[in-house]
Amino acid sequence: MFKKRNLLSKLWLKYTDRPAYKTYKWDLVNYKGQQYTNVLIGAGKLTDISKIKAVTNVSHQLNLTHSGNAGDIIYALPTIKKIQEITGARMDIYFKLGRTVILPNYNTHPLGNVMLNEKMANLLFPLIRAQPYIHACELYTDQPIDIDLDYFRAGLIPQDKGNIARWCGYITGVSPDLWKQWLIVEPDTTYANTIVIARSGRYRNMDIDYSFLNNYENKVFVGIESEYTEIKKILPGIKWLEVKDFLELARVIAGCKFFIGNQSFPYSIAEALKVPRMLELSFEVINVVPEGENSHDFMFQGHFEWLVRNLNGDEK
Repeated sequence: MFKKRNLLSKLWLKYTDRPAYKTYKWDLVNYKGQQYTNVLIGAGKLTDISKIKAVTNVSHQLNLTHSGNAGDIIYALPTIKKIQEITGARMDIYFKLGRTVILPNYNTHPLGNVMLNEKMANLLFPLIRAQPYIHACELYTDQPIDIDLDYFRAGLIPQDKGNIARWCGYITGVSPDLWKQWLIVEPDTTYANTIVIARSGRYRNMDIDYSFLNNYENKVFVGIESEYTEIKKILPGIKWLEVKDFLELARVIAGCKFFIGNQSFPYSIAEALKVPRMLELSFEVINVVPEGENSHDFMFQGHFEWLVRNLNGDEK
């Protein structure tokens, strides 16, 4: 049986028997994984469709919670959509506010050290409530909960790789249809000839240069003011589009000519809508995977420029 060592014991092993120390570290990883699995399965959590249906066959509804970030909520929706399709049950999702997150020293986030605040929740509500598979979307105020979608953060699922859109599927035993559109909105066709761009301060590929986009007209930027100020230094003619909520943002993206973004919230909307889109990949963290029609990603400049020419109709 595996037994965890205290700090002094681990240091002694590390410096006196290196092979045994490496074996201990391997066993420790496996032990933590087993502990995670035991908690997930042993705590009565709804970890597969059979367990979920046992609840919905009686209650005809499912209450779920999520504490953000906003993009993570968008990427949780295809799992919720699939559960609704399988069970036919009413889906109610509740947002938990104020969960803290530790950011690396080099990283920043528009919400600081919390994943979701009331302002962000209010921006999300109109978009989430507009989805036909969502019955209700509210703030969490001690409602009884069937599935805590935050459990993917419990420690076993690596969050710097793979695909964010699959994480909630892993903890619920559901395979979401990620190649299909999972956000439904009415496109704003006034942007039919417009390139929509979003580039957050995080997850940038420092080898990528956006300045060649000065050769293209009809560009708008969606994002926060500090991000717009920065990209305007590279693209002086780009316009900043401020929206009243994320339903309006989704309608703009749904109606655009094509979308360019990095691993940020606006890209999650473009991915969910399956519009023509391209994703700037960061070398440090790759945990967003474009799937389905009209999807592209790039890591190098030549590929980026070719994709823009192709989606703009310039490539023969």
